Amino acid sequence: MHEVNHTQFFKVEKNPVPDVQGILKSVHHALTEQGYDPVNQIVGYVMSGDPTYITSYENARSLIMKVERDEIIEELLRNYIKREL
Repeated sequence: MHEVNHTQFFKVEKNPVPDVQGILKSVHHALTEQGYDPVNQIVGYVMSGDPTYITSYENARSLIMKVERDEIIEELLRNYIKREL
């Protein structure tokens, strides 16, 4: 029987933060391999939220859906600013 005077602990592990840059590289590669223009396809996805802009080849669609669209924009803007300013 359990001791009623002790508190039990329950620990929930947080999901690891997705590597947005790595995901974008993988998605870019998959789109290029399939003959798509990766910039147009990623922009279409970010603007509409429609995952069918991203090929399912090499699990690219599932990967990109692991990150929020605003996180994708933040990563792209962060890299642009880092390189251009």
